[in-house]
Amino acid sequence: MNSPQPPTATPAESPALLPRLRLETRPYHDSVEANAFNQALTAGRVTAAETAQFLARMYGFVQPYEAALRRHAPAFGPDWQLEQRYRAHFILEDLARLGYPAEPPLCPALPPLETRAQLLGAMYVLEGSTLGGQVIARQLAAAGIDGRTFFASRAERTGPLWKQFGQLLEAAAASEDADAIVASAILTFQTLAAWLIQE
Repeated sequence: MNSPQPPTATPAESPALLPRLRLETRPYHDSVEANAFNQALTAGRVTAAETAQFLARMYGFVQPYEAALRRHAPAFGPDWQLEQRYRAHFILEDLARLGYPAEPPLCPALPPLETRAQLLGAMYVLEGSTLGGQVIARQLAAAGIDGRTFFASRAERTGPLWKQFGQLLEAAAASEDADAIVASAILTFQTLAAWLIQE
C-alpha cells in the first residue's frame, strides 16, 4: 500500500510576501532611518539646509530608480498606476524652494534593476517610504521649513496607493521569485543607507 503523499502547495498557500519583507528587511530599514537628517528631525533641530541636503541625496537615488522603472513599465501594466508613483520631480520643486544651488548628484551604483523581481524589491522600499514621508512632512511643517512636496505629495492617496501596491505585490509573487524580490529590497535599503551618509 502506498504511503499518502503530502498535498502540493498551491500559490494561494504560499507564505504572504509583505510580512516576510517587513521581517527580513527590518535591520536594513533601520539603518536608513539612522541618517543624520532623521536624527535632527527627531531631535527637533532640523534646518532648511539639512533638509535640502537630504532631498538632494534622495533625488540622486530616486531619479535613476524611476528611470529604470519607466524603462520596464510595460512589464507592469496599467493596474500599477505607475504615473501616480513617480516623485523625483517633486524633489526638484522642493530644492528650488529651499534655494539649493546645484544639480543634485546621482547615485552611481544603484542595485540591479533589470528584472521585474528586482524592481518589485526596490518598489517595496520606495513605496514604503511614502508612509514615513507623511510624518516627515508634518515635522517639517512644525519646524516652519518649506520644501515638503516630496514627502507630502500623495496626501490622502498615500494609504490607498500603498494598499494597492501590497495587493499587486502579493499577486505578482505567485509568478515571481520571492527570494529575488526580498534580496532586491535588502540591497536597495543597503545602497540607500550608504548613499545617504556620503558627503
